[in-house]
Amino acid sequence: MNESVKDIVFLVADKDMENALSGMLLRPKRLGIRSLNYSIFVHPRRDPDCRTECVRFLRSFARQFRHAVVLFDHQGSGRETYNLETLQAELEADLARNGWEDRARIIIIQPELEAWVWSDSPQVDSILGWKDSPTNLRVWLRENGLLEQNAVKPQDPKKAMLQTLREIRKPLSSSLFRQIAEQVSLNRCQDAAFIRLRETLRAWFSVG
Repeated sequence: MNESVKDIVFLVADKDMENALSGMLLRPKRLGIRSLNYSIFVHPRRDPDCRTECVRFLRSFARQFRHAVVLFDHQGSGRETYNLETLQAELEADLARNGWEDRARIIIIQPELEAWVWSDSPQVDSILGWKDSPTNLRVWLRENGLLEQNAVKPQDPKKAMLQTLREIRKPLSSSLFRQIAEQVSLNRCQDAAFIRLRETLRAWFSVG
């Protein structure tokens, strides 16, 4: 591949993912990678078609980018009952047969992107507008049946985020995901899909 080829193309299921990814990529050192020359495309028909059309969509980019990542939610993908690892492997095999060889990865978030929000950083509370509340956010979540005792994150992370914002009358915005990605320690997120994404990027673009 020549020097005009970009490092990586991302295909994501919605604007929330685009914002989260953009925020993270502004902090390459925190991810343990070098700065990237990349493009992000948002699929207009969200998770299910991001899953079914990613191979066709990315086929024409195989010579324009060194690597590719597809990112979508398991919840709403139309394959919620499928084993997540098996689904990722099947789609990666399809990409490999369509010009990407071993240069593409599928990252499926279980159950959905909001799982990345709930790290234990106090910055999360602040970004969600809870900083000046007299009640600790985690306590409030438990009192309202949104977080089990001793759990790291809510079982239904999207519901917890929406009800948190509704409680303080803060509008939901894709920019919240970007703010969290830009400000919260990336080492605090222990979500399996996030770790898979981070380790994939490190394998391809490590500063070492």
